[in-house]
Amino acid sequence: MSSSLPLDPARIRAEFPSFRQPDLQGFAYFENAGGSFTSADVLNRMRNFYWNNKVQPYEFFAPGRAAAKAMEESYRRIAQAMNVAADWIHFGPSTSANTYTLARAFETWLRPADAIVVTNQDHEANSGVWRKLSSRGIEIREWQVDKQTGHLDLAALDKLLDSKVRLVCMPHVSNVVGEINPVAEAVKKAKAFGAVTIVDGVSYAPHGLPDILALSCDIYLFSAYKVYGPHQGVMAIRPSLASELPNQSHFFNETVREKRLNPAGPDHAQIAAASGIVDYLEKVAEIAGTAVQGAGPFRVAHNAMRQQETVLLAPLLDYLRKKNGIRLIGSDDPAKRAPTVAILTERPALHVATALARHNIGVGAGNFYAYRLLEALGINPAHGVVRLSFVHYTTPEEVDRLIKALDEEL
Repeated sequence: MSSSLPLDPARIRAEFPSFRQPDLQGFAYFENAGGSFTSADVLNRMRNFYWNNKVQPYEFFAPGRAAAKAMEESYRRIAQAMNVAADWIHFGPSTSANTYTLARAFETWLRPADAIVVTNQDHEANSGVWRKLSSRGIEIREWQVDKQTGHLDLAALDKLLDSKVRLVCMPHVSNVVGEINPVAEAVKKAKAFGAVTIVDGVSYAPHGLPDILALSCDIYLFSAYKVYGPHQGVMAIRPSLASELPNQSHFFNETVREKRLNPAGPDHAQIAAASGIVDYLEKVAEIAGTAVQGAGPFRVAHNAMRQQETVLLAPLLDYLRKKNGIRLIGSDDPAKRAPTVAILTERPALHVATALARHNIGVGAGNFYAYRLLEALGINPAHGVVRLSFVHYTTPEEVDRLIKALDEEL
């Protein structure tokens, strides 16, 4: 397998201090969808900020100006990696907090009898906050998954769209189904009716930051701590739309772009450290070299990570496809999905995860805040699913270990 990988696992893992820690030796981590290891570039920037610039930024003294410069670099660099201007980028304490604030902003932007399309494939963060607006007279229309596969069909979206729809909220990738949804196509359909599009990219971004202009959505959200960075939420929002939404911060911050949709400022050091994510992506592109094509280093990094994960995912899906006594959620085609793989087992998910932990393998178990999705699939959320999630730094040997342990425990 390793000969067909575009990224050398040893060079990639050298960028993560976690892999050198004694307590993690021999541990195979397969719950990356819950949070990834942090790159050295991010940790170094965090350390530098706390050591040298832990003062109030934007003040007139030199350390304050240096702190501001480090923070502004993250706005610029994250935007660059996502192919938008810096004024698109907003930092918040988490994606759940960002969507909550967005919903409060849209609450007065919307009118009674307007409609919002949500899915039952989403993490609750990009579903529940919009559903709650029904108490304000907003109509909620649910784009429902296929009850067997969890797939979101574009034809089903067509039936929900009309001139009343003001928002369409959907995931780029479900944190359980794992299928890569056709965001650009869905956005095009929504825009034909003048609807604003809000995409939860939390489960996609770890596998390569997307080109937002290519997707053409109005809002894209992801969690930095799942993209090798600090524990923050990042929101890219079309500037014209952001300025149209009512201020959610102190009244005197009405004209301060980066504060209007952020009632409480996130940690300054974490904002400054976020540009380390982009440093790391440039290294991924460098490691990929000429073996992977792309328009610039960030598209190369994206394509290399996707190719790496597709190769690693193939043997796991092949094994699960043939395994009796389990139900694979989502597509069994590695090219159509992210390496976030949920399975329904005969035993409760927690029992299986506990058994795998004895093999020094970490997997997830539960409903993963996709409670509505599990119910739609006929799965008891209390029983839960086992989630096997990895990223490009996972090795072929770890995938082999996981398969052998699953075979023994299932």
